Amino acid sequence: MPNRFVEKLSGLVELTANDAVALEKVTSNTRTYVARQDLIREGDETGPVFIVLEGWACRYKILPSGSRQIMAFLMPGDSCDLHIKLLAEMDHGIQAVTDARVATISRSEMEGVMHEHPNIARAMYTSQLVDEGIMRAWIVSMGRRSASERVAHLICELYLRARNIGLTGDGEFALPLSQLVLADSLGMTAVHINRVLKELRLAGAMSLKRGSVTIIDPVLLVQIAGFDENYLHRRLRLVA
Repeated sequence: MPNRFVEKLSGLVELTANDAVALEKVTSNTRTYVARQDLIREGDETGPVFIVLEGWACRYKILPSGSRQIMAFLMPGDSCDLHIKLLAEMDHGIQAVTDARVATISRSEMEGVMHEHPNIARAMYTSQLVDEGIMRAWIVSMGRRSASERVAHLICELYLRARNIGLTGDGEFALPLSQLVLADSLGMTAVHINRVLKELRLAGAMSLKRGSVTIIDPVLLVQIAGFDENYLHRRLRLVA
């Protein structure tokens, strides 16, 4: 089975065979989580670098009212919290959205492999910057995009991120996110997002079925979203 983490970093920086072997080694310590199980909770002592190898996870925060805001989705190949041990405790939680296999890398291990493999260090820092770009795009969506633009923008983003690691085909990709999870990530109610998804389907832009999305008219979906993929920095390898 391919190592999605190696594949993702290879898309950012040209890795050598030795780099790939080193990444395979440091991601060999894995744990399986079931859906809705926390990898780490808000208030916990900060932990290792998490690498999602299979399945999906999310960053989230629970408000005093009990409502939840999802702040990021972690797909196969994604890593999180490169420098988290500099902080005393977590200011948010990370939870498996689906059953997931996650590798854990201690700070000392991560520092060692980055010191010995400059290509890996560059790829990790670049990946972190791309994650920050995604966060900025989400802030813009929450603050300024309409409901339909917000949903369309997220679907465009997730499709491209999935395509980067070979999880798409013929305009369709697996999206193991319930409408409630999508609502929590977009600052909407489940009723509202159901209505928006219906509008996008009737417009002929996309169709969401249980566990997958079909992009019917990608040009229309991009137009509705006002989507510009620049913040995903997918052309990095071409200009490196």
